Amino acid sequence: MAAAPADIDALIALMARLPGLGPRSARRAVLHLVKRRSTLLLPLAEAMQDVARTARDCVLCGNLGTEDLCAICTDDRRRTGQICVVEDVEDLWAMERSGAFRGRYHVLGGTLSALRQIGPDELRLPLLESRLGPEGVTEVILALGATVDGQTTAHYIADRLSGRGVSVTTLAQGVPVGGELDYLDEGTIGAALRARRAV
Repeated sequence: MAAAPADIDALIALMARLPGLGPRSARRAVLHLVKRRSTLLLPLAEAMQDVARTARDCVLCGNLGTEDLCAICTDDRRRTGQICVVEDVEDLWAMERSGAFRGRYHVLGGTLSALRQIGPDELRLPLLESRLGPEGVTEVILALGATVDGQTTAHYIADRLSGRGVSVTTLAQGVPVGGELDYLDEGTIGAALRARRAV
């Protein structure tokens, strides 16, 4: 016989599916929320409902927002000659926290991976290519993780964009091998972006 009611067990099971949370951490989090229903659980539930209703992927860059085009893509102050290519939205947000990049972004939605059976067709590469001419892109910055999959993807994109009249660069020092952008501090990201080099 389970100690917790079925609905709380269901919530624990859902929370345990979140990154960084296992069954024990999820149980502690749910108990904490339930004990503070009025100050935490109810506001969290309302916020989650709002996000579930309004959040959408930007049709141009893949960032999250509440409209078809995100705030970055509609900001006329962003330089349109540069596109920074990132693996996922959390990497875009990490770049934005650094304040070092004022251009536009393109979220791939992953990296090439034979092991996970992710090929070029599963990534948002054709959309990236379609943006080059209309946005007057002169430089594509590949801000992908220093992992095997990240570097494989960077080389694939560089080959695919060769002969298209754009400079393809990648982040330089500051990004450790095996590192993920979301775990780096703003200063490290800024230094890596400033010291980017040709692929």
